[in-house]
Amino acid sequence: MGSLFRSEEMALCQLFLQSEAAYACVSELGELGLVQFRDLNPDVNAFQRKFVNEVRRCDEMERKLRYLEKEIKKDGIPMLDTGESPEAPQPREMIDLEATFEKLENELREVNQNAEALKRNFLELTELKHILRKTQVFFDEQEGGVNQTTESMTRALITDEARTAGASMGPVQLGFVAGVILRERLPAFERMLWRACRGNVFLRQAMIETPLEDPTNGDQVHKSVFIIFFQGDQLKTRVKKICEGFRATLYPCPEAPADRREMAMGVMTRIEDLNTVLGQTQDHRHRVLVAAAKNLKNWFVKVRKIKAIYHTLNLFNLDVTQKCLIAECWVPLLDIETIQLALRRGTERSGSSVPPILNRMQTFENPPTYNRTNKFTKAFQALIDAYGVASYREMNPAPYTIITFPFLFAVMFGDLGHGAIMALFGLWMIRKEKGLAAQKTDNEIWNIFFGGRYIIFLMGVFSMYTGLIYNDIFSKSLNIFGSHWHLSYNKSTVMDNKFLQLSPKGDYEGAPYPFGMDPIWQVAGANKIIFHNAYKMKISIIFGVVHMIFGVVMSWHNHTYFRNRISLMYEFIPQLIFLLLLFFYMVLLMFIKWIKFAATNDKPYSEACAPSILITFIDMVLFNTPKPPPEKCETYMFFGQHFIQVLFVLVAVGCIPVMLLAKPLLIMQARKQANEEVQPIAGATSDAETGGVSNGGSHGGGGGHEEEEELSEIFIHQSIHTIEYVLGSVSHTASYLRLWALSLAHAQLAEVLWTMVLSIGLKQEGPVGGIVLTCVFAFWAILTVGILVLMEGLSAFLHTLRLHWVEFQSKFYKGQGYAFQPFSFDAIIENGSAAVEE
Repeated sequence: MGSLFRSEEMALCQLFLQSEAAYACVSELGELGLVQFRDLNPDVNAFQRKFVNEVRRCDEMERKLRYLEKEIKKDGIPMLDTGESPEAPQPREMIDLEATFEKLENELREVNQNAEALKRNFLELTELKHILRKTQVFFDEQEGGVNQTTESMTRALITDEARTAGASMGPVQLGFVAGVILRERLPAFERMLWRACRGNVFLRQAMIETPLEDPTNGDQVHKSVFIIFFQGDQLKTRVKKICEGFRATLYPCPEAPADRREMAMGVMTRIEDLNTVLGQTQDHRHRVLVAAAKNLKNWFVKVRKIKAIYHTLNLFNLDVTQKCLIAECWVPLLDIETIQLALRRGTERSGSSVPPILNRMQTFENPPTYNRTNKFTKAFQALIDAYGVASYREMNPAPYTIITFPFLFAVMFGDLGHGAIMALFGLWMIRKEKGLAAQKTDNEIWNIFFGGRYIIFLMGVFSMYTGLIYNDIFSKSLNIFGSHWHLSYNKSTVMDNKFLQLSPKGDYEGAPYPFGMDPIWQVAGANKIIFHNAYKMKISIIFGVVHMIFGVVMSWHNHTYFRNRISLMYEFIPQLIFLLLLFFYMVLLMFIKWIKFAATNDKPYSEACAPSILITFIDMVLFNTPKPPPEKCETYMFFGQHFIQVLFVLVAVGCIPVMLLAKPLLIMQARKQANEEVQPIAGATSDAETGGVSNGGSHGGGGGHEEEEELSEIFIHQSIHTIEYVLGSVSHTASYLRLWALSLAHAQLAEVLWTMVLSIGLKQEGPVGGIVLTCVFAFWAILTVGILVLMEGLSAFLHTLRLHWVEFQSKFYKGQGYAFQPFSFDAIIENGSAAVEE
């Protein structure tokens, strides 16, 4: 089969590169993204490898670029992103890049330091301006005649001894300090002054109305101006220590009014000058950042490419002459010629005259799994890989999942209206995918939706199809082809009677409806759910059994591809027979019952004589004789049914010991024969044995050569596998009933929303009715999208995922491989520097 149905054939190759051409060749391979290199120096420390200095230089350049990016984002400058990916620079260009980044960083740091110093000076002058302005008010109060307050304040700050001494020495001169403090620290600051100075100081404070900018981090802070009056040097020292402890800033404040006015004028002049200089500094900083923003994205790409190349070169080995680098890599077999062309281009770019050598190696190591995808199949492949990466050259379920996944989802989500909403959302993302992909975001939920846009679109389209089959659109039906039923009831009975039942004997024309369900079932209040239950439950079992049989058939392709004759004969064939004779036979009974029995038929093929498929299947497995049917009804549905059922059960039960014992016994016999035939030859192996137990073969240079498994482990493994398959066939068949259960639940929820929400607005009349209908419709639309589309859609999606992972893939898919992770610049740039470190 082609690579769509299996992973690509891989080859392990050895690559010889001249040292001068190695960088350019690896750069070309990075652009190609088809080579996965192996680490040939696993025991060498990362700091002892050949190109560690170059990697450190790249780290330093990345650090400088992140610093520039941080400053650009801080100023809100848009960064130019052309979407193009420049080529990796030559090694000699690293020096120019380093010089450019060093110059930009130094210039920006110098500008920032100057701006911070200017802002600090500006802050100090602004605070001093507010101090001079606020304290002037305090001094004006004193000079304006508030003598009693001043005298009382003076008396409170002077002790009795000082007052007695001051009577002979004249008036006492009070000292003061002025400053600013953060507003939230002011209450604690006031309490500390009172307690530490025992109430011998006088504090006046006033708030600064406008917030001030902190020059360190640019935050806006609220501060207050204070002035403290005291007497004596001892209190002065204590007050200054308290101010220092609360990080209050003290400023000189002259005592003389003339000096204060002169200082205020000088402060205002300096503030105006600083504003001018700050504006020029900000303009210069902005110009530097704007120039850097134009090239920042390209610089990041170039540095990450250089770093990725040197990381990859550190995986290589040097030959004895120190002039040639040796690498080992996994490559897709179909792309070897493309890789050789890329190596040739790299050699020509470097100017080397020695061509690179790419040799294919023989190995028994299991190759990585590489499934070639495009933007459509990528999401479906991701669903499969989330369960487990396929083993090498194992059948890939993704191509079949493209059809079966949205279809099984639609069986549970069948509604024409809800499916249309989902399909339109998926179609919108597909039409706008280029623009949406360019808008990279960290929102994980949006990334999941956008990554699965094709899945969402197909799920919506398939849901519209099954909605037409169910004839269900927002819990109502479409009357396209009229009805094939004739009701003998009047209109009021049909509209109001909740116990109305449809009877095929008198009401049905006998001709099937052209497409889907007849819309007349909307008025059948009593037996509508019974009819839909019977229909959806049976098609769920039919789809489930067909899906499981298809999974078993897929295992045949694995056995034949790997030439595993023992597994093909004694696993695949018994499994298929077991599933066909029991569960596919049950499906055939459903079709026989649908064809032979009808409500309009007379006995023995009337509705009353129709047997229960479940009871028939249970009697078949337990070898029970069916209960006597009603009068004129036949016991069996067709001639020889009892004999066929007994034969089917005996053959199916006989398949169980074949699945359980045949493969281990044949392997044991093959090993015994091999030991007898090659006793004189040490280390020889038997073709029969390896053909029976190998999982790989020699395809693509890799195989499944492993140590010989013990017989006890083979018996245990086969026992577990057989028990799991036999019991799982029963549980998996029942598991598909979730198709019926979720479909019924979805239809009932939609009907509840219609009858209990929207129908209330539709019954209103007049102008008020229009307003009520608008509000009710908005509420109904929100509930429909939020509950029936999002929540029910997520539930159906998860159940569909489980049906594929457990019920379908368990029949043939092991998922024990490891993914092919090529050296690709696109992946590294998309994932950032974290991908490089890995």
